[in-house]
Amino acid sequence: MRPSWRRASIWRVQGAHMATGFFTHSDCLLHDMGEWHPESPARLQAIEDQLIASRIDALLVRREAPLAQDADLLRVHSEEHVDFIRELSPQSGRAEIDPDTMMNPYTLRAALRGAGAAVAATDAVLAGELDNAFCAVRPPGHHAEPRRAMGFCVFNNVAIAARHALEVHGLERVAVIDFDVHHGNGTEAAFANDPRVLMCSFFQHPFYPHSGTQNVAPNMINVPLPARTAGPAVREVFETIWLPELEAFRPEMLFISAGFDAHREDDLGGMALVEADYAWLTTQLKQFAERYAHGRIVSCLEGGYNLSALGRSVVAHLKALADI
Repeated sequence: MRPSWRRASIWRVQGAHMATGFFTHSDCLLHDMGEWHPESPARLQAIEDQLIASRIDALLVRREAPLAQDADLLRVHSEEHVDFIRELSPQSGRAEIDPDTMMNPYTLRAALRGAGAAVAATDAVLAGELDNAFCAVRPPGHHAEPRRAMGFCVFNNVAIAARHALEVHGLERVAVIDFDVHHGNGTEAAFANDPRVLMCSFFQHPFYPHSGTQNVAPNMINVPLPARTAGPAVREVFETIWLPELEAFRPEMLFISAGFDAHREDDLGGMALVEADYAWLTTQLKQFAERYAHGRIVSCLEGGYNLSALGRSVVAHLKALADI
């Protein structure tokens, strides 16, 4: 039965079934900030394990993440920042960006793969090769500001992809959705007051990075939530706050900063979401994208540090994206 099941799965991806891309690269496993650090290579391994256990691995279109080019990075980051990261990159050992964020000899290449995955996924979705895509990459990106790396992040993958869609592909409006437990300060810094971008986010407050609540630009739909917030409140945020703004804006493409550290099992956050909440949110976003944005979604991994919860939540997210 297994070979015919696998053939049927491949037919579904290539035929009538939604084609969801899965962009990753082994270089992203080599970035390592120490055994104590929660942002570890084991995060990507946990996702791969759950893809196999859930039997959805054969239903995804796998793509290798290319290296981002300087032109990609410079659409969001300053030349000084890009130069700083290249110069800091160590030949051996580790170099510290901040107390939480370090580089080893492989970090630069991993970060370039992360940004490259987001750009390549954007190209593939806009070309119609894929309906949507998920980038299983690390380091994450949404704390990386135009002029500085911080909070485990080196380059801002989602911001780079969104700017690529606007400036290379000529889209007029894109939306960024960020459901990480932490506020995406880097993405906000990149797009505040840019009328081409609407950013919708919820995040635990008060909490790291202690941003997103003051002097908020009109294109930033920020919803700070207290610790222990669970799924029903988040669903209400989507329906009553995000959705009316998204419908009024009518983006031509959605980008998701997919952090799974608002899960109730994740010790780095204090919220109480579960896999069903991520599945519901993703389904709502997919339905919205089908109505207004030709179904075009690129999602990039951000946080999520309880390995079991992360793997299960990503599977829930991917099942909703791929409609399986």
